[in-house]
Amino acid sequence: MTAPSLITVKGNGFSAYEVIIGSDLLASERARLKAQIPQGRTVIVTDETIVGHHLKTLSDTLDTIGIDHQSLILPEGEGSKSWQGLQSVTDKFIEAGLDRKDRVIALGGGVIGDLTGLAASLTHRGLGFIQIPTTLLAQVDSSVGGKTAIDHARGKNLIGTFWQPSLVLCDISTIETLPMRERRCGMAEIIKYALLGDSDFVSWLEAHIDSVLLLKDYNLVQTCVKRCIEAKAQIVAKDERESGIRALLNLGHTFGHALEAATQFDEGLKHGEAVGLGMALALRFSHGLGYISNQDETRGLALIKAGGLKADLRDLDYHFEAKSLVSSMQGDKKSENGAINLILLKKLGEAFVQKNVSTERLTQFWLDNGAN
Repeated sequence: MTAPSLITVKGNGFSAYEVIIGSDLLASERARLKAQIPQGRTVIVTDETIVGHHLKTLSDTLDTIGIDHQSLILPEGEGSKSWQGLQSVTDKFIEAGLDRKDRVIALGGGVIGDLTGLAASLTHRGLGFIQIPTTLLAQVDSSVGGKTAIDHARGKNLIGTFWQPSLVLCDISTIETLPMRERRCGMAEIIKYALLGDSDFVSWLEAHIDSVLLLKDYNLVQTCVKRCIEAKAQIVAKDERESGIRALLNLGHTFGHALEAATQFDEGLKHGEAVGLGMALALRFSHGLGYISNQDETRGLALIKAGGLKADLRDLDYHFEAKSLVSSMQGDKKSENGAINLILLKKLGEAFVQKNVSTERLTQFWLDNGAN
């Protein structure tokens, strides 16, 4: 095992914070946790699955450093990112008597991090919060950058704020407890960082993706997580609120979010799986417009498949309506006055924003790719 990696995320609009990447951090990062919780009390928000794996380790650490803590345990899954889930978390924060000098802890995957961050941003107009992501997807992406949200019936993450964490602990040891399906979901976001801005990382993944996915080499896993967070930190520093370059981080997401909305966020299609398929669709759309070569399209699709992800709409056990999918895309956060903007590729490692994509072209594209 290598020593933990430290990345500082900083920008003009928010206070700098540290991201620590390494093994067994839940037990070892006592000093940082104690410094982050000056009033000696916190609330841990987690889910039913995490309780059996990691809550006791964190609780024991907090006991050791004299931090009084309560826990809120939510149902696992996207369904917790709802108005009801948000009320449960804010109620817990208020009942615990927290004030603005306190910190709360998100212990879990992207759902827990998004929900806890939103609740923290709203309670007393802003509580500090600590991200302890326990899934590969959350470690490489959603735990860093300050996006918080719940879902709406009309689409994913439509109700939210920008609220940066005060500390992020990426304990890669927690990935051991993940089912293979969850690791594959994390690979989608890892592949995204390679495709959108780092052709060298594409080559690195082609050589090492199996070792990362199967946890054959923890040093490679740490290197992979670090590389993704460094890329995101650089983008967030330039564009915290997604008014420019940060939009590139949505490669595959506009297609993927439309699929998630069409399935009503059913657990049969997880977010990472939708993003993986969304990137495959973005590759095909980019090629159809003449932006990327056939070789790059083939290579990108192969990388997605190597990550254990589906790359064809016909491989899903759902029936999708092309017009409904396009309608969802028009309601996406990245759309402007109903005009659809997509993140596409000029080549592997070079993404760009294509504005005002024709709804007619998109409808036909969905039909050509398996929708009805």
